[in-house]
Amino acid sequence: MKWKLTARYLISILSIVFIVIIVNTIILFGLLIYQASQNTGDSENSSGENFTRTFSQYLRLEENQPYVTEEGETALEGFGAWLQILDDNGNVISSYQTPDHVATNYTPMELIHKYKYMDDELHTYFIGEYEGYSYLIGVPDSNEKREVFMLNPAAIMMYASRFFGVIIIVDLIIAAVIGLLFSTILTRPINRIIERINELKERQFHTEKPKRPGIYKPVFANLNNVSATLQEHEKERNKLEKMRNDWIRNVSHDIKTPLASIRGYAELLSDDNVSSHERLKYAEVIERQSLYMKELLDDFNLTMRLRNQEMPLQRQDTNMEGFVREIVIDLLNDPQFGSSQIHFHSENSELSWKIDQHLMKRALLNFMYNAFIHNDENVEVFVNITEDAITIHDNGKGISPEEQTQVFDRYYRGTNTGNIRGTGLGMAIARDIIVAHGGEVELAGQVGKGTTIKISF
Repeated sequence: MKWKLTARYLISILSIVFIVIIVNTIILFGLLIYQASQNTGDSENSSGENFTRTFSQYLRLEENQPYVTEEGETALEGFGAWLQILDDNGNVISSYQTPDHVATNYTPMELIHKYKYMDDELHTYFIGEYEGYSYLIGVPDSNEKREVFMLNPAAIMMYASRFFGVIIIVDLIIAAVIGLLFSTILTRPINRIIERINELKERQFHTEKPKRPGIYKPVFANLNNVSATLQEHEKERNKLEKMRNDWIRNVSHDIKTPLASIRGYAELLSDDNVSSHERLKYAEVIERQSLYMKELLDDFNLTMRLRNQEMPLQRQDTNMEGFVREIVIDLLNDPQFGSSQIHFHSENSELSWKIDQHLMKRALLNFMYNAFIHNDENVEVFVNITEDAITIHDNGKGISPEEQTQVFDRYYRGTNTGNIRGTGLGMAIARDIIVAHGGEVELAGQVGKGTTIKISF
């Protein structure tokens, strides 16, 4: 891929150079042709050759002798030239403003030499013809110079073709070298961009700071943003996958016992020898196990969502004294705990927390329920609200240090739970609710001296 990009770039550079050479050649020839046409137009007005050809209009014959009219003299003065009229033998028979050094007789060879070259005084000579006479016009310091060239058209074409061939080859070599250098600089970031895209395709999400990105700096920045976004999505996907696997594994494990019980009693119900009393008893067991499974699934879903921060909290500012007092009253109104001893005390009537009241109520009730159901009937529970915490203390059996580290584990049952029913998720859910609110739960106690749970934010 790298060399393909470099080759394409080089071909593009060489093509551009070749086209530029052709276009420049066409423009050069066009300018030469245009200049030639312009010079032709100018010579009609100001060239010595044209002046000499048209000067015959200012010559006249008188007694078979040529002379210059006044208009011709004025024209000579205006052009800055002088004039000599020659007979057939090259002798000067008439002149006008002729310098002293100019000859008075010319041989044919001298005339040719004068016409082709300037003299030592740098005069340029032009020759014309009038009524069998020749006239010679000299222009001192003329802007028009004559140079004699011997040209061979075939040789000129050969050398011109070689020259243009060498120019094209040299230009293409220079363009190739420069193009290779620039293509290396330009295609290196492109190659890295392609590699980054392939890495994203292979799910390799990482960000990097490129070396000399040049004009591709925004592209690398966008690739880093895409990589970071995909990395977050990958983490989210892995978390959801883990949640799903944990959910399936735990549910499949935890419902085996109630399902086995339901299946066993369902088989007993199909026996014709079962009495109506036993049939009713088996149906009650099946119903109880079904409710337990529903409760287990609900609790498990809740704890999974809390631990993976998938449970949106409906927070609202809540006065904690009134909130906890209502929970205590609701607990005492429950026939199961109507005769229980609960002591409520608040040190800060203005304490306000931003909480999800439904979930927080479940957590606090769970802590209070455990204080009663895991102790004797004469246990007393003390609920105290301080400046920054809620404390729930009981004077019951207490918990050994070994068990304190496992109380908040899922499905853990302490040695003092006896045959108390439950999913084993109550304390884990209560702790997860507090943590989801950004709080902490501390458990302390000694065997025979009760248990204390402190909830702080």
